[in-house]
Parts: sequence; C-alpha cells; structure tokens
Amino acid sequence: MNIIRFGIDIDGTVTCPTSLLPHINEQFGCNLILDDIKEYDLTKAFPVDRQVFWEWYTGAESHIYSTSPAQEYAKQILDSWKAQFELYYISARGPQVQEATLNWFQREQIPYDHIELVGSHDKIETAKKYGVHAFFEDKHDNAVAIHEELDIPVILFDTPYNRDPIPEGVIRVSTWQEANQWIQKLFPMEQTIGKK
Repeated sequence: MNIIRFGIDIDGTVTCPTSLLPHINEQFGCNLILDDIKEYDLTKAFPVDRQVFWEWYTGAESHIYSTSPAQEYAKQILDSWKAQFELYYISARGPQVQEATLNWFQREQIPYDHIELVGSHDKIETAKKYGVHAFFEDKHDNAVAIHEELDIPVILFDTPYNRDPIPEGVIRVSTWQEANQWIQKLFPMEQTIGKK
C-alpha cells in the first residue's frame, strides 16, 4: 500500500488560534480574546483601518510566527504519526517568512516532510499536487472547498470563527487528541506501511 500523506495548515491548526491576539492587543490597545473573533477576518473584531492593520501585520509577521505557541498535544500527536504518515504542511503564509517558519519547526521540534508556503488561502492546487489523503485546517471555507474538490476527509479545528455548518467529510474537532482518534479510525495502522 502507498504511504498516507497529510496536508496540514500551520496557523490556528498546529499553532494556537490565539497566537496573534497578544500582538494585536499590544499594538492596538485592545483586550481581545478568542471568543471575540467571530470571523476569520480579524479586522472585523475591533475598530481598525484595514490598511493600517495589514501594514502593521506585514512588518510584524516574522516575529509573530517565530513566537507562536504550538497547540496543546500537536507535537506529541505529530511525533506519533511521523513513522506512519508523511506530514506536508501547506500554509497561506508567503515565501518571505520561509526562514522564520523553518526555524520555528526546528526549535519546536515538530516533525515535517515538506513545508509549502503558498502565499494564498487557496490550497486546493497544492493539496492536489502532493496527493494528500487528508487535510487539517482551521479556516471554514478552505476546509469545505478542499473536501469537496478533492473528496478527502478534512479535520477542522473548532474555533469561534469557523462555526458555520459543515458537510459530511469535514470533521470538527476540539483537540489534537480528538484529531488523532479520527485518524486512527480513518487510517488504521494495519492498512498503511510505515516510512523507511
């Protein structure tokens, strides 16, 4: 049998969905918490000019990504998968933060086979190119589109900003431990061959 390959988003999936909030609160004098973020577009959560926000974000993103904490149990679960599955990270981050991203993975000791920074939220072509068998995401419309286009299971990490209805085949989870339970059901050990 072929090795199973996973496509994995980084921000809000491997990293905590709250990673940006301390930086935003400090920069813009807010007190945002995750429950305040009802839409993926963060500028909807507090009064800020979009252009001002994105100019700040563009200058700060390397620092933000370098200091983002990993979600609880992400490292442990990904470590437990690395012998059985190929781990391809497919992120909307742009190539300008490649070095910061690689440094973060190495420092956090999170395993990877490949990291692709596509510079856009449209990950379908990249997921298709690498033939991933499942995807892990926190952005609702990405999760639905990837599932519908590629007909693969998508694990959607639950947050206040992604709670629109989901089709069967998009699986909402709250933790990496729950994601692992689904993966063990979807890809039982005896049906896959570990990597050499």
